[in-house]
Amino acid sequence: METVSGASNWKLVFRREGGGVTLLRAGTPDARAVLPEELLGLPVTALGDRALAPDQQTAPLPAGAETLQITCIPPEEGAAWDNRALQDLALPETLRTVGDYALLNCPALKTLRISDGVFRWGGGVLMNCRSLDTLHLARTGPGQGESLAWFAGELSRELDVTVYGPGGETARLLFPEYTELYEENCPAHHFDYFISGAGYPYHHCFRQKHLSLKEYDALWKDFLGMEHDESAALRLAWRRLRWPVDLGAAAEAGYRAYLKEHAGEALCLLLEEGDGEALPFLLELAEPDREALSAACALARERGDTAALAALLEEQHQRFPAVLGKTFTL
Repeated sequence: METVSGASNWKLVFRREGGGVTLLRAGTPDARAVLPEELLGLPVTALGDRALAPDQQTAPLPAGAETLQITCIPPEEGAAWDNRALQDLALPETLRTVGDYALLNCPALKTLRISDGVFRWGGGVLMNCRSLDTLHLARTGPGQGESLAWFAGELSRELDVTVYGPGGETARLLFPEYTELYEENCPAHHFDYFISGAGYPYHHCFRQKHLSLKEYDALWKDFLGMEHDESAALRLAWRRLRWPVDLGAAAEAGYRAYLKEHAGEALCLLLEEGDGEALPFLLELAEPDREALSAACALARERGDTAALAALLEEQHQRFPAVLGKTFTL
């Protein structure tokens, strides 16, 4: 097997097809890995069926296939090149099709980075990827692809999605969790279908497989009127205000009102996420009371975040100046 240097460690089995390369097998021992966009001067355009499935990495070579090993920092001796440790995967921008069960049984995979150039996602691509909840989607042109609609429909769990626009704009969205349940109704000889969780409309707010942020924001009032996860509501509102792509005035007012009601929790969220750059914006937006500021100061001290602590103490001093009492000793 030929070995070349690259951005990540991979053992690849591939075939040249139609002016591009189809990856038939791709195995890595890395926790974070980037699949190459080009092999042998040809773009990587397809992932084959079960290409990253751990049990396929030692399968016999298909007819006409070639092999290549890519090395970066050498893995630990004895590490398995089977994707079981893979947590963060970046797919190539050149990719156009993803085969059936391509990511089957990647148990640690949490984050997937893709572009909107993929026009076909096969069946069962994400089967048993039970940790996957974070998606980074790069829009490479003025239009919007259908990948986001596919992921939102495929996964009912909470999804943290960041969309990067071609002009540099960024939107960070939360798709809350919901569950679907079928219960057998024996006397009637059929199954009853139940949906629980307030996230269902968010996962299905696409029209012709494209997301309208105005329709996304319009779901907010109904979301709060249903039984919902308060943590999810807080993160959803904050991310729309923090990255306000196509955010209308009415939706902005609704999100602002919610953050003001939960100012203390919002400060804790920002500190836990380490987004110190946005702290001045949140302080102006949420106008936390003295108790919320004190709790945030305590959390910043606990985390050793001196920059955030300084900003919080200054806010506390400006808004709630200490009154020094005079004492006399006779």
